[in-house]
Parts: sequence; structure tokens; C-alpha cells
Amino acid sequence: MKVVISADMEGTCGVVSWTQVTPPEYDEPNSSQTEYERARARMTREVNAAVEGALEAGAEEVIVNDSHDGMRNLLPEELNPNVRWVSGNDKPLGMVQGVDLDGVRALFYTGYHAKAGTPNAPLAHTWTGWVNDVRVNGLSTGEFGINALVAGHFGVPVTLVTGDIKAVQQTQALLGDQVAGAIVKEGLSTFSALHLHPVKAQQLIREAAAQAVRNAKSAKPYRLPDNALVEIEFEHQTRADHASNIPGVERVGERVIGYRPANGRELTFRAVIRAASVKMTP
Repeated sequence: MKVVISADMEGTCGVVSWTQVTPPEYDEPNSSQTEYERARARMTREVNAAVEGALEAGAEEVIVNDSHDGMRNLLPEELNPNVRWVSGNDKPLGMVQGVDLDGVRALFYTGYHAKAGTPNAPLAHTWTGWVNDVRVNGLSTGEFGINALVAGHFGVPVTLVTGDIKAVQQTQALLGDQVAGAIVKEGLSTFSALHLHPVKAQQLIREAAAQAVRNAKSAKPYRLPDNALVEIEFEHQTRADHASNIPGVERVGERVIGYRPANGRELTFRAVIRAASVKMTP
């Protein structure tokens, strides 16, 4: 059995600020080489903990997909030498690249965060800071649900989530108790949290990952219903203006667009997000 790890960063133990997760190459006012390097080191160690737990429980191979902004965040030299890893942006399957490979039977989430709008959830968002909500047949979800649907198209279930308590709760509420959870921090606000010690967090992740491999034997993939309506609500109508120009996408609200993907594979909405990534001044 092979396992794919989708490794995000905002849910990493110790992370509570965009400064910690913004690659300094973007040269943004809130970027910091020092803070980012510390956070990416902890991110890598948490991924390694999940890898160790999976291998100890009998996984034959673990493939790690760097899934955070820019998707070049993990420290390759520090990764467990038994893994293969995917990096770089514009991947066909985005945050779950690798789930289409032969023999993959489980998808793990590490460093995940809660969906946009969640109170007391560190750095909660869905895809970008200007997406207010994503709904599938009216059900609000976050990256955890979107990625589960893409993986579900390939018959791969989610069986692990690590991150803040709200992220873990939301993922388990959607996908059920087949998902083992490792809570590494409890949010006090969008920009503060009560954390476990990083070593304790890694130990918890390793144990949960081993359970997640065992859960995979009976876990069910999460599949997109037939003719499902996917809605994306933006924070400004201009973004909906641009996104609705894409064939197959229609305006369904003042700041909301909708479309009906044929399957979970088509749920990846990079084109919609890119079209909506417009300057808010003419």
C-alpha cells in the first residue's frame, strides 16, 4: 500500500502568522527569512513524523506532495530518505498530486487549517485570502473537502489530518471517524494559539499516522455527487465578474460563481482562481 501526504503549512505547530508561512522571495512587507525558515523546518519534521508512522504501520511507500504556497517549502535534505517527494507549482492535481499513482490507498493531510470564516482558527482561509466560501451542493467546505473530492475521483480516501483543533474537527465532521486526527494547537484567535511542544506534536502525528494506515483498510473515498453545483463566493464582485467569463462558469450571486464539474478530477479550479486574481483598481 502506498500513501500520499499533502503537506500544508498553516496548521504546523507554532505557526500563527502569515509572516511565518510567506516565502521571502515574494518580497512582501510581512515576509521574514528567519521566521519562514523556522516554520518550514517544523513543517518538514511533522511530515517526517507522519512518514515514520506510516512506514511503521506497514505502508510500502510514502510520497510527499509539498502543498503550501509556491509548493517549494519542504527541506529536501531533511526529509526521511525513504520517501519520494513532489514540489513545484502548477501541478495537474494541485495539493493532492500523486493520488493517481498505482497502489495509492490513502491520503494524509499534514499542517492543515480550517476553512475561511472559521473563528478562533489560526490563519483560516480557503485557497486564498479573498475567497469567502466554497460550497458543494450548498455544503460549505475548505481545502480539506475540496482535496478529498479530487482524491475520491481516483478512489483514494483521506485517513489522516494534522493541524489546529478546528481543522481536525471540520475534516472529521465531513469525512467521518476513518480520519485519524492529531491536534497540535488550539486557536485563540485568527493570529494566536495554544500549542503543544513541537516534539510532542511530532510524536502525536507519528501515532496518528500509524492508525491512519490501519484505517485505510476499510476507509471509503469521498466522491463528488452527480451534477453537483460548486459555488465560489468572493470578497468582491469584480472577481466574480472575471471568473464568470470562463466557459461553463455562471454568475449565481452578486459575488458568487457556480459550475458543475463532470467529476472530482475537474473540481480543481485553478482557472477560476486565476481569472479572479485581478487588481481591484482599474
